[in-house]
Amino acid sequence: MSWVPHITVASIIKKNNEYLFVEEYINDKKVLNQPAGHLEEDETLEEGCIRETLEETAYDVEVDYLVGIYQERKKNSLDMWLRFCFKCNILEEHVDRSLDKNILRKLWLPKKELTSSNFLYRSDMVLKCIEDYEKGVKYPKEILKNLLEK
Repeated sequence: MSWVPHITVASIIKKNNEYLFVEEYINDKKVLNQPAGHLEEDETLEEGCIRETLEETAYDVEVDYLVGIYQERKKNSLDMWLRFCFKCNILEEHVDRSLDKNILRKLWLPKKELTSSNFLYRSDMVLKCIEDYEKGVKYPKEILKNLLEK
């Protein structure tokens, strides 16, 4: 067996001092996550982030900047996750759009509730992304070079 890389994109959206999260059902558990998902074939990182956010929250967004790139692998696992997390701004909400089938609901949470023991997060990367955003970590999205031939 060999290791399995997963490339994912995630968005941080903050409005009125609250962060947008999704509650999803993964491996028989309810977990919280930023709007996030796997990069698809022939898709730029920015396009993937915009698509995943729309599918999971019904919000059209624009990418502002890159917060960070996060690598995670659990001990004794062959799965390695590489997450590109972007700060995004809402452009429009599609109120009649249904959410992805695994998404139970979208919710807005203030920062103080994020460290509550009441929540189970999809991965350790979720809070690390928020921590970096809160510290002001930002990189211009232009550092990501798209060489995809379409």
